[in-house]
Amino acid sequence: MWAMIVKEFRQLRRDRRTLAMMIVMPVVLLIVFGYAASFDVTTIPTVAAGPGAGQVTHLVGEPFHVVATEPSQGRAWAEQQLRDGNAAVAVVTGSGRPQVLIDGSQLFTAKAAIAELSAAAAKAAVKGAAAGGQASPPSGQTQPVVTVLYNPELKTSDIMIPGLAGVVLVFVGTIITSLGVVRERQSGTLEQLAVMPLKPRDVFLGKIVPYFAVAALDLAIVVGVGVGLFGVPFRGSLAVFALGAVLFLFVTLGLGVLISSVSENQGQAIQLSLMVTLPQVLLSGLIFPLSSIAVGVRWISYLLPLTYFNEISRGVMLRAEPLGPLWQPFVLLALLGAIVFTLASLRFRADLAPAAARRGAGTPRRPRHPESARSAPSASSASSASSAAGTPGTRSAG
Repeated sequence: MWAMIVKEFRQLRRDRRTLAMMIVMPVVLLIVFGYAASFDVTTIPTVAAGPGAGQVTHLVGEPFHVVATEPSQGRAWAEQQLRDGNAAVAVVTGSGRPQVLIDGSQLFTAKAAIAELSAAAAKAAVKGAAAGGQASPPSGQTQPVVTVLYNPELKTSDIMIPGLAGVVLVFVGTIITSLGVVRERQSGTLEQLAVMPLKPRDVFLGKIVPYFAVAALDLAIVVGVGVGLFGVPFRGSLAVFALGAVLFLFVTLGLGVLISSVSENQGQAIQLSLMVTLPQVLLSGLIFPLSSIAVGVRWISYLLPLTYFNEISRGVMLRAEPLGPLWQPFVLLALLGAIVFTLASLRFRADLAPAAARRGAGTPRRPRHPESARSAPSASSASSASSAAGTPGTRSAG
C-alpha cells in the first residue's frame, strides 16, 4: 500500500497541470471572486432632461452620478438614453412634479435607485414633520414620479434568461467542442488529418460547424422556452439578436477547439474548459453587476465574450435596442473571434506539420538520374540471382 501511495504522489508531481488546478486555482478563484461577489451598487449613471436639468444633482444626490444634461430635451430623449444603455436612470423636469425613469433591465441598479429614492422621500417627510408641516414646499410637488421601464415588475427571470441563453452556449460550445481534437489525438486519426489535403483553417471550420448547428438549436430552444413559458419579452429585432449569437458562437466554439488542440487527453480538456467557463459565468455581469466588481478584477470581465453577449441579448430582448448603439459589443466579439481563429489555426498548423514531416522522412527518396533508376533493378536482380545460386550450395554443404 505504501508503494502505491508513493507512486501516486510521484505521478501527481509529474502532472503539473493537475497540480496547479488543485492548489493554485482555488487561491486565484478565492481572490477574484472575493472581490467580484458583491451586489452593492455604488454609482448609478443618470441623465437629466428639461428646463431644470442643471439642478438635478441637488434633487437626487448620491449615489446618482449625472453623466449628461439636456435642458432642451424631454422624455423621449431620456427614454432613448436608457434604451441605448447610456444611463440607468433619467430625470425629466418641467411643469409639475419631476419624472424619474429607471431602466428595469439593470435589475440591481434599478433596485438600488428605487431604494435611494424611497429613502430620500422618507427623509423629506421626516423633515417636514419636524418643521411642523412648514417644509418648503410640501412633498406633494417636489417628490418625483418614479416609472420603471423595460422590466416594470423587476422580475428576475426577465434578466436571467437572456443571460442564461449565453451560458448554455458557453457550456455546449466550449466544453463539448473541447473534446473534438482530443478524440482525434487519442484515437490516432490526427495523422490521417495530416495526410489529407486540408489547410489548418479547413480543419478548424470543419470541427466547429456541427457543434455550431447543435448550439444554434439549443439557443432557439432556450429563447423559445423563456418567451413562451416564463413570459420574457422579446421586443427587439430577431436579425440583430441572431447576428450577435452567431459571433458569440464563433468565439465560444473556437475556444473549445483551441483548448482541445493544447490538451493531451480529455481530462485536461475538461479542466481547461472549466477554467474558461467559470469566470464567464461569474464575471460577465450575469450575476453580479459590473459596476460593483473591483477595478483590479473588472478588467477580466472585458476579456470574456459572455460579457458582450449579455449586453446584446438583454438590450435586444428587453429594451428593443437597435444595431447602432450595440456596435461596441459586436465589434469586440468580432475581434475576439478573429484572435481565437488565428490562434487555433496556428495551433493546428503546429500539430499537423510534425506528422507531415515524419511522413516525408519515411518516404524513400526517388533517384535523381534515369541511369540510377535503370541500374537499380539490375542490381537487385543480380543480388537475388546470387542469393538463389548460393542457396543450393548451402543446402548441399549442410
